[in-house]
Amino acid sequence: MTRYSPLLLAAALGTTALPARAEVPGVVTDIPVVGSLVQQVMGELGAPEVLLAAGGDPHDYQLRPSQARSLQEAELLVWVGPELTPWLEHSAPGLQQGGRSLTLLDLPATHRRSYADGQDHDHAHAEAHEHEHEHEHEHEHEDHAGAGHDDHGHDHSGTDPHAWLDPANAQAWLQAIAAALAERDPDHAATYAANAEKAAAAIAALDGELKASLAPAQGKPFVVFHDAYGYFTDHYGLQPAIAVSLGDASTPSAARLKAIRDEIAEQGAVCAFPEANHDPKLLAAVTEGSPVRQGAVLDPGGSSSAPGAALYGELLRGMATALSDCLGQG
Repeated sequence: MTRYSPLLLAAALGTTALPARAEVPGVVTDIPVVGSLVQQVMGELGAPEVLLAAGGDPHDYQLRPSQARSLQEAELLVWVGPELTPWLEHSAPGLQQGGRSLTLLDLPATHRRSYADGQDHDHAHAEAHEHEHEHEHEHEHEDHAGAGHDDHGHDHSGTDPHAWLDPANAQAWLQAIAAALAERDPDHAATYAANAEKAAAAIAALDGELKASLAPAQGKPFVVFHDAYGYFTDHYGLQPAIAVSLGDASTPSAARLKAIRDEIAEQGAVCAFPEANHDPKLLAAVTEGSPVRQGAVLDPGGSSSAPGAALYGELLRGMATALSDCLGQG
């Protein structure tokens, strides 16, 4: 049977051969929130692979073999940075050295804040006690560290990596993601740019809506599980949250729990908010016997939302609703 090449077949049929469709870059992201932003920019052209499953600890994670392969084969890694996922810094040195990595915290347009921002004397004093407690167990953590892990603790000093909770950062990241994709796939550059612009406009509209809904919550102290909400409270003019735990996985010392109970009483905290994937017993321990109301569960990482383009907006709206519903009462 005679076979014809596509060009010869096109000529025989009197048609023009179509050029091969441009290849959409293979993209890997660190957490579902970043995956949501990348998905909004890629639109129908493709979908990123998100390394961290819902409910996983971003600070301490072991890649599956299939994920390690995807990471090495990816054309682009979009991630927050080593401040959030230290294990990823050591898992993908080739991507970073080869210019295939977009580190969002390092972008000039990213607003960065320090964990020290907004801390008062009592909070800082409790933090000092907590670091003493963590130092006592430092060698235990080192002994149990596995391959691919940086450490089991999350250093709550320096830059706060939860920068996606500031919508202005998300808008800037969308533009950077579009530019990074366009550099690798210029045939779809206009689509990436248009998708990013549309997504940024949607975030701006949501931001205005949330500012109005959170107005009654301003000036009212509240308690959270861990220190992850500074970008959100700064952006919306809320009181800095009183954090029971300094890290996602750290257990507060007795001294810290006492200091937090004192701070709750002194500030007159109104509400306490549990956090997704964390035991609410610590919140109960520091608010027991006080008039503090318990609010809805907060989910700063979006672990309770279905992965995809809508996740980021659902995350912001869910947090704002939980805060305004409890803090806005009476």
